[in-house]
Amino acid sequence: MTPSYAAPRWLPGGHLQTIWPALWARRVETPLPPFRRERWTTPDGDFVDVDFLADNQPGPKPLLVLFHGLEGSSRSHYAEAFAAQALARGWAFAVPHFRGCSGEINLAPRAYHSGDFEEVGWILARLRERHVGPMLAAGVSLGGNALMRWVEEAGDEAGKTVRAAASVCAPLDLAAGGAAIGRGFNRLVYTRMFLSTMKPKALAKLAQHPGLFDREALMAARDLYTFDNVFTAPLHGFRDTQDYWARASAKPHLAAIRIPALVLNATNDPFVPAASLPRPQDVGRHVTLWQPAHGGHVGFPLGLPPGHVRGMPEGVAGWLAQHL
Repeated sequence: MTPSYAAPRWLPGGHLQTIWPALWARRVETPLPPFRRERWTTPDGDFVDVDFLADNQPGPKPLLVLFHGLEGSSRSHYAEAFAAQALARGWAFAVPHFRGCSGEINLAPRAYHSGDFEEVGWILARLRERHVGPMLAAGVSLGGNALMRWVEEAGDEAGKTVRAAASVCAPLDLAAGGAAIGRGFNRLVYTRMFLSTMKPKALAKLAQHPGLFDREALMAARDLYTFDNVFTAPLHGFRDTQDYWARASAKPHLAAIRIPALVLNATNDPFVPAASLPRPQDVGRHVTLWQPAHGGHVGFPLGLPPGHVRGMPEGVAGWLAQHL
């Protein structure tokens, strides 16, 4: 995929280009090998689960690490499409799950958030210690913002861990993204979808740690702003939602990046307003901006119905491969 990407004529508009690929488009050409899961103990005594694409080919090879989006996993449509790309290129592939996203609630009085760069850094450092061969990293949506925050914070040190990094459809300005998803059709469909899994996880966390937050306030939340104010922000050391969104956003710090980095956003993404996207003057010489007019949010379908989601992973993997 290149910045000249155009969606199929049968699938117009950002919403269709978001929803159709997630639900109905083909993810892979042939069945993927099974994932192999490892559980790692975190420095604070919690755990994260990391899924590796089963690989029986010996020898050093590149490793692509994919950080998933909000409420995503290794079984998200984009994760399986990236896995297929890695397999086709002879790369190893891993999906670290943010806490609570692997199918089992985590233990600590915390979850995950868009600025979780310390967690990203710890995971990448552990993978670097054990992997023989170069490493590449990509992050989708929330995972893309968290990855870029790590690249920014790591500065010159990032290159000792990964050769290049890519963010895909990341809301790098969290306030703008939060406002967009909190109104109109977005609120009715996407916000409701996210809260349908986030609220039960939060309640499970409250059962683990009674008194952690106000249950009634959480149950009354009808948008991500309120949910983050009750749950995400205070559990992760932020004063409130505004403080969280401001400090966790990657956009203000893109000029600090010191390794090759791709920032891909479609300008018709329902979650990420085009006016909030970074401009060339916002980034340094290490950052490449791809901002096609079509694609939706983590969509980028190709071909005839039902379509295929390989367009975005193929393009991102091709860009990353240039930096091996």
